[in-house]
Amino acid sequence: MTPAPEDIPGADQAAAHEQLTSKLGIEITRWDADRLVGTMPVKGNRQPYGLLHGGANAVLAETLGSVAAAMHAAPDRLAVGLELSCTHHRAVAEGVVTGVCTPIHRGRSTATYEIVITDEQDRRACTARLTCFLKDAPKV
Repeated sequence: MTPAPEDIPGADQAAAHEQLTSKLGIEITRWDADRLVGTMPVKGNRQPYGLLHGGANAVLAETLGSVAAAMHAAPDRLAVGLELSCTHHRAVAEGVVTGVCTPIHRGRSTATYEIVITDEQDRRACTARLTCFLKDAPKV
């Protein structure tokens, strides 16, 4: 299931047609605050050498971590990315990669997640860490 703004607490419904996740083919397959899982195809997300673009890994990681943080923060707070780091361990040239997001810290003002991205042979391709700032939701 592709993450849709109505699925993400606090998401801007007016920007639904502009979601980067749709352009990259990212789908969230498990919606669980303790283990969020998503996939992304290599096809359409390559760099000039035919390998999965490292920036695509970063988008997958930030998507999963941000959704997990939004689930933690809701309904009174919103999650916004503060810091993302990615270590690319292995090139991926084809197939689908899977990201598994697990919490490292879930506090009142920040939340940090580890996102492990693997290839179809379950080999680690990227390890990412995302910290989100949890800010008060605007009063409506």
